[in-house]
Amino acid sequence: MIKEIEIVCLPGQQEDESILKKLAASSLNIPAQKVSAIKIIKRSIDARGRKVVYRMQVQVFVDEVYIPETFTINYPDVKTGRPVIIVGAGPAGLFAALQCIELGLKPIIIERGKGVKQRRRDLANINKQGLVNPESNYCFGEGGAGTYSDGKLYTRSTKRGDVNAVLKTFVAHGATEDILIDARPHIGTNKLPQIITSITESILNAGGEILFDTKVISLLIEFGKIKGVQLASADKMMAEAVILATGHSARDIFEMLHHQNILIEAKPFALGVRIEHPQQIIDQAQYHCEHRNPDLPPSYYNLVEQVDNRGVFSFCMCPGGIIAPCATETNEIVVNGWSPSKRNNPFANSGTVVQVNLEDVAGDDNDPLKMLRFQQQIEKLAFKAGGGNLFAPAQRMIDFVENRISADLPINSYLPGTKSTALKEILPGWINVRLRKALPAFGGKMKGYYTNEAILVGVESRTSSPVKIPRDKETLQHPQVTGLFPCGEGAGYAGGIISAAIDGINCAIAASKLLS
Repeated sequence: MIKEIEIVCLPGQQEDESILKKLAASSLNIPAQKVSAIKIIKRSIDARGRKVVYRMQVQVFVDEVYIPETFTINYPDVKTGRPVIIVGAGPAGLFAALQCIELGLKPIIIERGKGVKQRRRDLANINKQGLVNPESNYCFGEGGAGTYSDGKLYTRSTKRGDVNAVLKTFVAHGATEDILIDARPHIGTNKLPQIITSITESILNAGGEILFDTKVISLLIEFGKIKGVQLASADKMMAEAVILATGHSARDIFEMLHHQNILIEAKPFALGVRIEHPQQIIDQAQYHCEHRNPDLPPSYYNLVEQVDNRGVFSFCMCPGGIIAPCATETNEIVVNGWSPSKRNNPFANSGTVVQVNLEDVAGDDNDPLKMLRFQQQIEKLAFKAGGGNLFAPAQRMIDFVENRISADLPINSYLPGTKSTALKEILPGWINVRLRKALPAFGGKMKGYYTNEAILVGVESRTSSPVKIPRDKETLQHPQVTGLFPCGEGAGYAGGIISAAIDGINCAIAASKLLS
């Protein structure tokens, strides 16, 4: 007999099978020895009461043999399969490639950046010397922005596809099985590169191709149908299906599409800062304690406030994380955040942003690159304010709200360095006003949040794509170009690793239908 129930336990007990068996037996009112195994389905932390507990949905095996699930990699050989070109090796592109293989198609991934190992040198140059390689950075290269991101796998995109199938693919390539059960699954910056490499090895072993340091400069189209792509090397690659999964920072791709008179649209996005606190402040607020129980992970938060009819919200919160430089061009400042698997850094950071609508930005609403240009402008202002070498403009929280320059800045995790600046000189007035009103309100919701120990680092500007590439809802093809499949975050159809992976899978299935 297998029963599904909820059990509640204290921190430190959540992985102790003997305790879990006793709790399950008590709940079912049966002898503990009759419980042969416990399978955890979902696990979450409940910190709403004075006592923090784990809540777990479990399957209880009563006088029943439990056979653990195995996760294997067994893809067919597609060396001679029909080709599908995939532009971009981020989560959308990689999962599109895996799905192509399962459908008997041969994926050919074209990635402008470098492989994981070679890419590390460029990241070191960014952090140590403030030098950005426009073709190889935190956004471009094997695995895309996902490789050196926080590895958050939480998504609300459950209606778009099989989230669990994506998680199981990560487990098959080296992620821990915890991501299958945790309410907010997370891999970690330190572990993602090896997992991404394992996925690319699966693609290559199955007969797919991956071309690094290779840039697409135009699409080859005849009579409204895709025929292939033109490379910067002057070579052409031919295929009747192209999945465009280049991410939200590939501005030259948007420029390319516009130049080729392929329909694209300006799209709202969000803009603001990344805010960092000592992790202890967040733990004290969320766990209602002076010192966090070592059996509990560093705590996270999720904050939102309506200010002047516009949402101000936290975004991509990273417990025990760092703030990192994510510019993809010279003379720009872009910040993002992530955490290692143990989330054991002393700081917690989160993007805190305000929605930017088309009517907020001057210019022609029919210009599809209007929001992109605005994004660029803000990032260049941030670079100028920082003084070069990727120094980021920054301000203490209360100083920002009370409109004064910080006399000094707290120690923080942003490696290139920070410079005390009036952030109002960089962010538009309507964003400044709303942030100034929202931060004290956040402090009213979470004790200790509103403090000058917190630092605001600018700018958080790559929350989502400022451009949308339209596609048909049924075929997922561009309305003007048969065989062109806009995909993932860059096209405006995803917002994170899981949703991008699902969109890649869906585009591969759509490409298979076209080619069948």
